[in-house]
Amino acid sequence: MSSEMHNLSSLSITRGRYIDDGKHDDDGQLKRTGTWQQASAHIITTVIGSGVLSLAWCFAQMGWIPGISTLLFFCVISLFTSILLADSYRSPDPVFGTRNSTYMNAVKATLGMQQYKLCGIAQMGVLVGITIGYTTTTAISMAAIYKSICFHQHGHHADCHVSNNPLMITFAIMEIILSQVPNFHELSPLSVIAAIMSFMYSTTGIVLSIAKIAGNGVGKTSLTGIPIGNNGLTAMEKMWRVLSAIGDIAFAFSFSFVLIEIQDTLKSSPPENKSMKKAATVGIFVCSMFYMMCGVLGYAAFGNDAPGNFLTGFGFFDPFWLVALANLCVVIHLLGAYQIIAQPIFGFMEEWVRKRWPENRLIRKHYTLGGLEFSLFRLIGRTTYVVVMTIIAMLFPFFNDFVGLIGACTFWPLSVYFPIQMYIAQFNIPRLSCAWICLQLITVACFIVSLVAAIGSTRGLVKSVTTFKPFQSVS
Repeated sequence: MSSEMHNLSSLSITRGRYIDDGKHDDDGQLKRTGTWQQASAHIITTVIGSGVLSLAWCFAQMGWIPGISTLLFFCVISLFTSILLADSYRSPDPVFGTRNSTYMNAVKATLGMQQYKLCGIAQMGVLVGITIGYTTTTAISMAAIYKSICFHQHGHHADCHVSNNPLMITFAIMEIILSQVPNFHELSPLSVIAAIMSFMYSTTGIVLSIAKIAGNGVGKTSLTGIPIGNNGLTAMEKMWRVLSAIGDIAFAFSFSFVLIEIQDTLKSSPPENKSMKKAATVGIFVCSMFYMMCGVLGYAAFGNDAPGNFLTGFGFFDPFWLVALANLCVVIHLLGAYQIIAQPIFGFMEEWVRKRWPENRLIRKHYTLGGLEFSLFRLIGRTTYVVVMTIIAMLFPFFNDFVGLIGACTFWPLSVYFPIQMYIAQFNIPRLSCAWICLQLITVACFIVSLVAAIGSTRGLVKSVTTFKPFQSVS
């Protein structure tokens, strides 16, 4: 009886906030219409990104056994914590509770203001870092398109170097235009296109690896990767490379920082947490399958000489048109992935500004241009963000080490710590119970993995800083 009264009370309060006309959800927002298939596309677009291009290099540093084991470890942990996190979209009840439309709001509702602030620093920092990384990666792939044609016309030893800066600026202009898409809910078509592109370039890499193996045989590989002493490789350098590779693989599975935002696009029936768990399972399974094939086949094809990015490092020269096409797919994919990563940042900034100056006409005013809604406030704010991130990318164009550092920083706080702590709080897991101890052991183990990976990637970045010149990045 008390449960029924609680439900009736919640319903009456909810209905008091909006007109129950069938067009709005229980938070007064327009009714969500997303499906688990669309959520899977968002996940695949986010997960299968630049990280997949470095997996062959990771396997070369770690070898067959550690490489495969590490990839499976991050796959299982990412799936497990994503399932836990899906229940935090509504709180306190995962089906009938109040919606939390952002990751930060979910943390605030379950863990309190202090954890909310820490989550905000972690999430925004990671998202900013990824947009910088995507800018760098896209420029490298654009350059690879030019270089594949140049090598075909002038020979494999021709000087086909090109400056990355104009390419980054070109990418930024396209992102400024795409950034005018108001929110996550209207990104589904772009996300589907980006997901298709990720399948295309991943499949191309797999096919080229198989062709290389068929033509030249399996490259020189080992169970533990590049041996110490090979080309002067020291034990210390080997350790740093392995740690950086762990960070790269962690980055390859990172998407928890936008999981709640993706879940907020789902329709309420069936329950969002049920649909999201299905979407996460399918998305991670598909990504893991591609990752395993890219890592295993890429390492088998190149052996210990695997490049950091096997589509732009020119382990493949021919057929040149296929290499160019694959890199074009990378560019199109990252155009969409950038938006999925940037939308939570845009939403956070714009919500803060609206609360700070609620009556400002520039913020509230919207225009119609060609049947499309247009906001001068959105144009100025989002353009400024894209420009600043592009300038930073020109200053720090380090692909592998930057990817590893982002992965290490992303993995533990957003993919492990907060999902587990929210699950413990939401479901009142008794302290020192078997379940509580197991969850805390997972948290500690993953923290150690993230810490050593971050150290390795930071060391690589410091080393790169000593050899580069600002605004003179060349591919």
